[in-house]
Amino acid sequence: MILKVNEIKKYFQRIFPDKRVEVKEISKISGETVKEDIKGYGYGEPLLITVTIDQQEKKFVLSTVKPGGFGHDFFYDRAKILLFAHSSYNKLPRHVRSIDVGTFLKDGSLVPLGEAEEFFLIMEYAEGEEYFRDLERIRESDELSELDLKRAEALSNYLVEIHSVKKSSPDLYIRRIRELLGDGEQIMGLIDSYDPKADFLEEGELIRIEKKCVEWRWKLKNKTHRLCQVHGDFHPWNVKFRKDIDFTVLDRSRGEWGEAADDVSCMAINYLFFSIQKYGELKGPFEKLWKTLIENYLEKTGDDEVMEVIQPFFAWRGLVIASPIWYPTMSPEIRRRIFNFINNVLETDIFDYKAVNSYLK
Repeated sequence: MILKVNEIKKYFQRIFPDKRVEVKEISKISGETVKEDIKGYGYGEPLLITVTIDQQEKKFVLSTVKPGGFGHDFFYDRAKILLFAHSSYNKLPRHVRSIDVGTFLKDGSLVPLGEAEEFFLIMEYAEGEEYFRDLERIRESDELSELDLKRAEALSNYLVEIHSVKKSSPDLYIRRIRELLGDGEQIMGLIDSYDPKADFLEEGELIRIEKKCVEWRWKLKNKTHRLCQVHGDFHPWNVKFRKDIDFTVLDRSRGEWGEAADDVSCMAINYLFFSIQKYGELKGPFEKLWKTLIENYLEKTGDDEVMEVIQPFFAWRGLVIASPIWYPTMSPEIRRRIFNFINNVLETDIFDYKAVNSYLK
């Protein structure tokens, strides 16, 4: 991007609106004076800005975060770091003070955000009915229509399409697998939300699951070639169908890139979940939906390896659907079957999607 000297001057006037402000000098920390616009300004390169405010000279540092590994890959990662800095620096004794946090626009102008309380998002409204309504109908009626099968195939085709977009970034794949375990919304965060003394849990079971998932992290770390475009939260509450197989997806989460097994497991486990509620196992119409989703995906991607990496993702999604927080009225028996599934899946090297009921025992 181009860093415009004149825009920096405008910015300082905006953050000190009631004072007489003059930018005297802009230089790199190394000492090189900046007199003209900087083409190709590199993020992570701090600038020293000398300003007079009501004739009193002050010096400020304009700091950005360098892109790259260690969780700095995307602009929203870097925004999080800078927002934290502004909100916390001034609370700590003897810490250098933060004056503002802002953003660069595409035209090179700078916008202050230091007075922000919360951020918000405005989206289009998606017409249609959430896909989980279909699954509720099937559970109650015990009937499966041809359209139901077509919709499961359409969802599978969607995953085939988005997962075909690959990215070469080994560090990012390792990060995504690390976050699968340690993030507050993922395995360890979910485990922390459980009462370890709940009546449907065995003593020490949550500890054993967590340890097994750590082992799986080390199994998956060398699978970096699998990094692809993902949705990240592809479940029936995040899909809206309109007529026939026309649908819109909602609430993409946890990054643009990840492991394909995330999306496959997220939708598939909900077929299992609704089936367990009805039959105590994968059976009838839900078994047909399960096979349609997975077999179509395997046939069109040729990705048999997905069954060698899907285990910790099933464990994570199992922890979600067994949760008393999200499903407070579910019986202990159903929760127990889900935990049987989690434990057994984590013990298998190659997931056998045709023998799902054996994992429930």
